[in-house]
Amino acid sequence: MTRSPDALMLFAAGFGTRMGDLTKDRPKPLIEVAGKPLIDHALEFVNELNPQHVVANLHYRADQLSAHLAPKGVLLSNEAPDILETGGGLRAALPLLVTNPVFTMNSDAIWAGPNPLTLLQSAWDSERMDALLMCIPTSQTIGHTGQGDFIADQDGRITRGHGLVYGGAQILKTDGLQAFPQKAFSLNLLWDQMLDQDRLFALEYPGRWCDVGRPEGIALAEGLLADV
Repeated sequence: MTRSPDALMLFAAGFGTRMGDLTKDRPKPLIEVAGKPLIDHALEFVNELNPQHVVANLHYRADQLSAHLAPKGVLLSNEAPDILETGGGLRAALPLLVTNPVFTMNSDAIWAGPNPLTLLQSAWDSERMDALLMCIPTSQTIGHTGQGDFIADQDGRITRGHGLVYGGAQILKTDGLQAFPQKAFSLNLLWDQMLDQDRLFALEYPGRWCDVGRPEGIALAEGLLADV
């Protein structure tokens, strides 16, 4: 039986520049959707999973996020003076995460359906996989204008292409992070290595998903939640 990860990283350090004036005085994870901050929607799924270690990376308006997250028991990885992107941010947080592999989750999307984290947990197979990404067919996405990031074969193994959108939740082995010489880098670099070794997989989400990267995404997400 595959051992389930027991640590989770919440990505919360970004500037949220696509949100325009909404992020002039607050970080994007604290923008409210349906009466509560975006990051609290993510934390509902995290709390249901109940991992031993939960870490969030901070940079923009870090004081506000720290004040919001610390009382909830979230450990904080403050990226200063420079933001480290997803790969560098995850690597910097490894001492707090302790275990390997880990869950990671973005804090700027709304999921309407079952908990994506527990679905990943049930499907994880460390013998075959170095990462398992929760992906959404483009027909089930809202507020996303692209054609998708990946295509999957019948076993769930993925390659770059159109059709599936990465939703921002995954299980990932972190061993390969140490090989990158740069301080700030994207997890796409690690995914590319896994792709070359045929060890990058996707799980298709059975519900719907809304990208809240732009102001118009707020109303779309609230409409989605109202339909649940």
